[in-house]
Amino acid sequence: MMAIDRDAERDAITAAMQRLLHGRPTRSTGALTTLQLAAEAGVKRWVLTHKHVDLKEEFTRRKTEANGIPPAFQHLHARAVDAEAAAQALREDNNRVRERVGVYAQVIHELRTELDRRTGNSTQRSPVRSLPTSVT
Repeated sequence: MMAIDRDAERDAITAAMQRLLHGRPTRSTGALTTLQLAAEAGVKRWVLTHKHVDLKEEFTRRKTEANGIPPAFQHLHARAVDAEAAAQALREDNNRVRERVGVYAQVIHELRTELDRRTGNSTQRSPVRSLPTSVT
């Protein structure tokens, strides 16, 4: 009877391993952890870590091969990585544009200062008008 219990535990653990690795948990959170494997199999953690060490090691190996992400979610992970790369590129582009705008503002300021100096802005009205400081 002990062998049957051991075989039943192994079958339950193996089936749970398949469900977790394929992203179809039924009794756990679906996280690829030893604790969740035990929960998915319906066994105590110590049963997995002490009685069925080979299955725990197989799960750990297969989890490593999947980069810790169940295959059912790997496409989402890839999309998240792509989105983060796109966001980083946009942040870098935004920083370049901000720097360029700062340079343009400085050039405009210098041109305005030079125009005011040449035209003697105090006696003549400059054809260059200042931008409003607030939007109404």
